[in-house]
Formats: sequence, C-alpha cells, structure tokens
Amino acid sequence: MSNSDTKAQTTGTHAPLAPVGAATWPSCDDAALLALLREDVPFGDLTTSALGLAGRAAEATFSARGAMVVCGVEESARLFQLCGASCSILRPSGASAAAGDILLTVAGEAPALLMAWKTAQTLCEALSGIASAARQIVDALHDAGFDLPLACTRKNFPGTRALAAKAVRSGGAVMHRLGLSETLLVFPEHRAFIDPVQLAGTIARLKRQQPEKRLVVEVGTADEALAMAMAGADVLQLERFSPEQLSGLRASLSSSGLHPLLAPAGGVTLANALAYARAGADFLVSSAPYFAPPADIRVRIGPPSLQPGSAR
Repeated sequence: MSNSDTKAQTTGTHAPLAPVGAATWPSCDDAALLALLREDVPFGDLTTSALGLAGRAAEATFSARGAMVVCGVEESARLFQLCGASCSILRPSGASAAAGDILLTVAGEAPALLMAWKTAQTLCEALSGIASAARQIVDALHDAGFDLPLACTRKNFPGTRALAAKAVRSGGAVMHRLGLSETLLVFPEHRAFIDPVQLAGTIARLKRQQPEKRLVVEVGTADEALAMAMAGADVLQLERFSPEQLSGLRASLSSSGLHPLLAPAGGVTLANALAYARAGADFLVSSAPYFAPPADIRVRIGPPSLQPGSAR
C-alpha cells in the first residue's frame, strides 16, 4: 500500500503534521501486517464475540503518556483499517509528542477496534521507543555542536529490519548497513581466512572489484587499524575502542599521512557519544536504540464521544 493510499483512507478533521517522507512511508505491506494480526487473533476474538458486541459503534484514541518521538503510527492505523475501521493520524512518524498529545484516532465497530488495538499499540510503543532513543543521541551531538551521523547497526531483532530502519530514520539517525548485500565490511572473522601476506593485495582487489563502494574494515587494536589503513581501508570500524584510544589513533594516522574515516562501534551509547565525538570520530555506530524501553502510549476505547473505557 502506498502512502497516498494511507492518506486517502485517513478520515477526520486533522491533517498530518508533516509531509510525506522516509519516516512516514509505510515500512511493511498488508501481508506482513495481517500476519501480525493473525498471530494475536488466530481464530477470532473470543471475548468480543461472547459479549455480543458486533454492530456496536466505537472510537479509540492513542495518546502519549510522556515526551517521545513518534514512530509506527502509520502501520498502527493500517492495522485498524484492515479490520474495517477508519483513522486519523495527528502525529506522524518522526514527529515529537508531549505528554497528552493525541497521536491517532480511530472510528468503527467495536470488534474491529478491539481486534487491532493491542497489536497496534505494542508496535507503536516499540518503534517510538527506538526512535526516541536515537533522537536523544542525535540531539546530544547537535546541541554540543557536532554534525556527525549516528549510524544504527543491523543488530535489530530478526525479522523486524524494515520496522527498525523506519524507527531509526524517524529518530534522525541513519542505518549503518541494511544487510550483507549492500556494503563491503571486512570483519576479523573474514580476515581469519586470508593469509596475512596477501592481505594488502586482497584489500586492493576488493576495491577494484567494487569501485563504487567504500571499503570498511573492523579492527580491534591500533596496530590493526594502522595496517588496514595502509592497506587501503576507507573506513576503520573501531571495535570497543575507548575515546582516548580513538584520539591516539587519529594522531598516529595523521602523522603517517593516512586519513580513513574513524567510526567507533560496540558499546556506543548516549552516555559516551559526546566523548567519541570530541575524540575525533567521523560517525558513530551503535545498536543501543534497539534496546531502549518502549514508549508509553495510552489507548482509550469506548462508544462514540464517550470513551469511558481505557486500556493499557
């Protein structure tokens, strides 16, 4: 489903607060969303059916319980639409929300809202948590005067790459690599199969074979970093380097006339991001946002204009 389809099916008096962009583009198709619903409702909603709520009109609102960067509201809206409800998005992915801000409103029959509610809420909370954590690091860097990117790794929970990438973008970060097919990143595990005598020639061959790609090499010591820079690495991914080690390496490389990009990785968090920036990192590589707590979103469901019930 395209974003224009989403806008066409969004109803209500409130227009989205941001233009169409990478953050608001749907990250998965209807088949993937239906699979999420099927996991939660494999044989129908027993409680709703037993209560005889078919045909009862209902409304729902999603609102922020605290400050957050919103993500996943488009997918949440589509989940409701697939169950037969209509939605209005008030805070699209990438937007900031304060406590009490309404993110999404939904209208339809009670069974539709009750069927999609928990899957939609959980998805939006998880993605907003990632986006909020990424934004914290990005804002900390920018507020201190640094304009280096935060690149989030592919260390997301398997099967959620598209959603994780959307959350990262919504938080103002970029993806480090979306998969093994798009980048040249030589790990020590790769080098274990290469004769050290042939390493420089192998690096040169990789650059000739893939001239449009930057060659990234992960290193664990300053000696490895210097050797890989001399072999022609464009980017050195510094695994578990401290900020002080990074600063020392930068000086050593410069004195040798070598200027690869330096990217600390492994253990990069909000707590040390500024220290790495001050040490001379060109960009930061982190998986920390994926492990952030979910954002807290309040869902209220009830009859039209009344909504006496609330759900957490």
